[in-house]
Amino acid sequence: MNTKDFYFDLPQELIAQSPADQRDHARLLQLDRQTGQITHRHFYDILSLLDEGDVLVVNNSRVIPARIYGEKEKTGGRCEILLLKQLEKDVWECLARPGRRLQDGTVCVFGGGILKAEFLQTLEDGNRIVRFFHEGSSIYEILEQIGKMPLPHYITKELEDNEQYQTVYAKEPGSAAAPTAGLHFTQELIAQLKEKGIRFAEVTLHVGLGTFRPVKEENITDHKMHTEWYHVSPEAAKTINRAKAEGHRVVAVGTTSCRTLESVYQKYGEVRPCSNETDIFIYPSYQFGVLDGLITNFHLPESTLIMLVSAFAGYDHTMHAYEVAVQERYRFYSFGDAMLIL
Repeated sequence: MNTKDFYFDLPQELIAQSPADQRDHARLLQLDRQTGQITHRHFYDILSLLDEGDVLVVNNSRVIPARIYGEKEKTGGRCEILLLKQLEKDVWECLARPGRRLQDGTVCVFGGGILKAEFLQTLEDGNRIVRFFHEGSSIYEILEQIGKMPLPHYITKELEDNEQYQTVYAKEPGSAAAPTAGLHFTQELIAQLKEKGIRFAEVTLHVGLGTFRPVKEENITDHKMHTEWYHVSPEAAKTINRAKAEGHRVVAVGTTSCRTLESVYQKYGEVRPCSNETDIFIYPSYQFGVLDGLITNFHLPESTLIMLVSAFAGYDHTMHAYEVAVQERYRFYSFGDAMLIL
């Protein structure tokens, strides 16, 4: 298939700039992946759409306030770093500006000196390897003090509160972008779901900014995915495998949870406890090994994310659903409305 097959016309005003006032009151487009039937609901309706014994697989990764502003130690010139991926304890792959003026060996200072950064290496794609220096606190604690949330480029409005861009179950710091399908859950809704007998399995996949990288190749199979680190705990694997054995549904909350489960299945033929990196690219013709359902937001045209949704729900059903979503004025992208595909 070609990248242009996944294009749709999206009016700018449908790109959500802030989350719904009440997270679980966002709209929900329910799509039957067998028939293509569409039903319009609200997110809190998932309580009646899921059955006792079903499992929701959520990504508990926490977004770090990874954008920091400082100055060069010697000249005082301004600089900006966006931390992308932890390579070692205090060594990260980063984006940096102004790139040409930050030569390898340059040292920058942030937060009045509580954090320093030395540029070690420039990679082929322009990303930088940076070593950070600090005392006492972990780098994550320092970033909570001085960092800003790395919001996607299509969100131009400042956050009132950084927690708006975190799921209520986020706990493992490491993401450069939020696993946004989970933003619709509230603690109250989770409690109601558990009371009904719906189980939760937490996995971790640290989301990189590569998730927003456009597909530039004409043939989608020529696109190379970014790599992301994931972890599946023994408890999560046990919960998921039990549900499959008992004939219950496993529903991934978001494309990141989906990619985690399918990466493990592709490697082992089952879900088992493990940690690794994945660059799995899921597009139509992919055969799913674990998923029975998917909760996801509405994604960018021609993105790997809409390709994944098309693989699960069927290309025709997916593109029709997106057409309907535009007609019905659903809100798109990170802070937008949701789809439930069963």
